[in-house]
Amino acid sequence: MSLQFTIGQASLTGPRTRNEDYIGVVTPVQEQLSVKGAMVAVADGVSGNAGGGEASEMTIRSVTSDYYATPDTWAPLASLDKVLTAANRWLIAQANANRDMAGMATTLSLLVVRGQRYYLAHVGDTRIYLLRDGQLKQLTTDHVWDRPDMRHVLKRAVGLDQHLAVDFGEGQLQVGDVFVLMSDGVWDVLGDKNIHHMMGLYDSPQLICEHLTRAAIEKGSADNSTAVVIKITQLGEDTLTELLAGGKHLSLPKKLDIGEIIDDFEVIYLLHESRASLLYKVRNIKTKQLFVLKTLQPLLTDDVESCHGLLNEEWLAKRVVSQFLPQVFPVSVEKRSKLYFVMSWHEGATLQQRLDSGHHFTVAGTAKIGLDLMRGIGALHRLNIVHRDIKPANIHLSSDQRLRILDLGIAVTSAAPNIEILQNPGTPSFMAPELFNGQSATFQSDIYAAGVTLYHLLTRKYPHGEIEPFQHPKFGQPVSPTRYRPDIPFWLENIILKAIAHDEELRFETAEEMLLALEHGELKPILAPARTPLIARARFIKWQWIAIFSFILNFLLIYLLVVS
Repeated sequence: MSLQFTIGQASLTGPRTRNEDYIGVVTPVQEQLSVKGAMVAVADGVSGNAGGGEASEMTIRSVTSDYYATPDTWAPLASLDKVLTAANRWLIAQANANRDMAGMATTLSLLVVRGQRYYLAHVGDTRIYLLRDGQLKQLTTDHVWDRPDMRHVLKRAVGLDQHLAVDFGEGQLQVGDVFVLMSDGVWDVLGDKNIHHMMGLYDSPQLICEHLTRAAIEKGSADNSTAVVIKITQLGEDTLTELLAGGKHLSLPKKLDIGEIIDDFEVIYLLHESRASLLYKVRNIKTKQLFVLKTLQPLLTDDVESCHGLLNEEWLAKRVVSQFLPQVFPVSVEKRSKLYFVMSWHEGATLQQRLDSGHHFTVAGTAKIGLDLMRGIGALHRLNIVHRDIKPANIHLSSDQRLRILDLGIAVTSAAPNIEILQNPGTPSFMAPELFNGQSATFQSDIYAAGVTLYHLLTRKYPHGEIEPFQHPKFGQPVSPTRYRPDIPFWLENIILKAIAHDEELRFETAEEMLLALEHGELKPILAPARTPLIARARFIKWQWIAIFSFILNFLLIYLLVVS
């Protein structure tokens, strides 16, 4: 079930010599509609400034195109924030470069409808209204000076200041909702009461727009008159939810045998089996290309959460296009007889398999792994994906020495808020200290796990010892890796110790920062993190009791001295 709506638009020049209002309407179809939504926008070039019309047109053109180029894993408001900031910088740059365009600026009111929610971005004095259940509500606030003689002077506009302050909002959609976006040439003349009345006269969004703009001109509007109306006729769901819904009819396959056929794939052999998942090396019958097929243990057929987790992993993996992660082969839900997904095949082994086989990782080899690992983690983080289970078993090194991060099964992103998420289900020995206190996983916890991974490859030890799932460890100072392996250079040891610092603020802020430190190596070595004083590591209440005990003991000694 996809989102359905009808749209109308109208813009009249009125008494002005040119129309400096601009309308943007983008109505993608199928998956793009589900992932990014449909967008409508109205911009009003600032009157009296050169290039007002150009500012309104170019702002809407850049925002409507750039928004759909942002990663699918970004939340809509985060994407809008990025593209609006870029549009503001572009306008300012154009104004600075062209004397004739000095002062070019525009208002902007923008609405995105996706699935069952709407998202809005607003700056200036264009407006967005919502007509729901017969009640008209203004969703935006005019950014004008609060004085009668300056009520048309803008405090905010795209291109007006280096720092663009945008009002963002979101809410739940309902069938029958009617949104109207309009310039001040309409609302300033008609007023809310007339707007409410006119929107109720017609069922067609196009007729509503034509009536509003024409009525504004007839009532003496001295400005351009522009309106866009979108009416919601059916609610939809985002791509992930649609994928989950489409996958409900799929059951898990039984355990597959060598040579068995499942849809277009022939099983070559079982690659890996865990308590929850199964991975097979398969061959496409038509193309003879090799792939990895991932599914779950047959016993989990009735486990809705696990099945949704597999579909969630596929949805995320499809959106990560990077040489540092396997690529998902597109197989639509409709073409599958069972619940699984297919990834690219790469000859090689995981780092854990290499450790188990007795492989000795050199310092240079580990540093190279660290470089590629941080590039892969950085690719995930730029898409707002937290892996949550970085460890040697989830890092694959192919026969051509290319590194790939595996298993997005428990990865999270803000773009998939409807999925039930296990609280920090990672591997305990690689989990950051804050996760044991109930905090959610972050980019810094992935960096911590990467640091522990490098530590383990070099030493086969853990900085705080091996941690079992049932333990709630107390973290002190990590054991320096050079204690186990003296040949580790100080610059690499300092990078690892910074990555696994107990305090999140002492770690690398981003994967790119750690990547840069590894690239510079001994040429620009970083300092080792300062050791935490004992009093800072111990609980404050412990020292309170020590102070109380010391006070009592001193009091008794003084008493004994006085008595004697």
